Amino acid sequence: MARIVGLVLVVAVVMMPSCLATVYTVGDSSGWASGVDYSTWTSGKTFKVGDSLVFNYGSGHTVDEVTDSDYKTCTVGNSITSDSSGTTTIPLKTAGTHNYICGTVGHCTMGMKLSVTVASGSTAAPSGNGKSTSGGSDGNSTVTTPASTTKPSSTGDGSSHSSSLVVTLWSVISLVGFCMFLLI
Repeated sequence: MARIVGLVLVVAVVMMPSCLATVYTVGDSSGWASGVDYSTWTSGKTFKVGDSLVFNYGSGHTVDEVTDSDYKTCTVGNSITSDSSGTTTIPLKTAGTHNYICGTVGHCTMGMKLSVTVASGSTAAPSGNGKSTSGGSDGNSTVTTPASTTKPSSTGDGSSHSSSLVVTLWSVISLVGFCMFLLI
C-alpha cells in the first residue's frame, strides 16, 4: 500500500509543472467590456504556452478569435471561434500572436479587442506589441468554455499564480513519497 502511495506522489510531482501555469483574468476587475484599454492591460505581462485567458463579461458580448486582418479592421462575422457564455476560458496552446474581439457590431471599435503574444518557453519576453488597440498580428487559439466556472483569485496584476507555499508543499510531499517508495 505504501508503495502505491509513493508511486502516486511521484506521478503527482511529475505533473506539477502544469500547475504552475498562469491564469490571466482579461481586464482584471473590469473584465471584457467597452472602455478598457487592453493594450495597456497586456503591457508588462508575459504570456506562455500553458497559460490561460479568462474573459468575464455580461450578456450582449462575445469572445471571437479572429485573423490579423479582421482584428485590425474590427470585422465581425468571420470569427475562427466564438463564445458568448459569459465566462470564456482560452488555454494558450501555441506560441504566436492570438487576436480576440467582441463580435457585437461596434464593440470592437469601442476597444473590445485583445491581441496577446504567446512565447513557447519560460524565457519569454513581456507581451505587448507597443501598438494601440487598433494594431495586431496573425495567430490562432482554441476557445473552450468550462463546464463549471469559477473566477480565479487575482494577485492584483490580472493573474493567478501558484504560490511558493504550494511549490514547497509539493516538494515535501514528493520527498516523503519517494522515501516511502524506497523504504518499502
